[in-house]
Amino acid sequence: MRVEGVKSIDEYIGIQNLEVRTKLEQLREIVRQAAPEAEEVISYQMPAFKYLGMLVYFAAAKNHIGFYPGASGVENFRDELVGYKTSKGTVRFSLDEDLPKGLIKKIVKFRVKENEAKEVLRRNKKKKL
Repeated sequence: MRVEGVKSIDEYIGIQNLEVRTKLEQLREIVRQAAPEAEEVISYQMPAFKYLGMLVYFAAAKNHIGFYPGASGVENFRDELVGYKTSKGTVRFSLDEDLPKGLIKKIVKFRVKENEAKEVLRRNKKKKL
């Protein structure tokens, strides 16, 4: 569920019902642990983390928590995401189940390394110009 006009992740989480708020706080903490250098932002009216570019997004929906690690984040963990509803860059975590903390951490750490590699390529390309 997109929420118009929120300015911070605290504000976004704060307006959710208790069950959703608890899951969002857990997800936020998992991402913080996996990417402590990442900056919290609101982008497309969703909580997101930015580190050398966008890292991951997450959001509340009616019956699930959406986690958006991008297409590579889903594809590289396809085997471990069996049992979760996924699409190109999206994973849906049911509100009725515990979040897969270890898997989320792995995906976020993968995305950190991916962004770091892209930054190295960008810098090398810039040096050549």
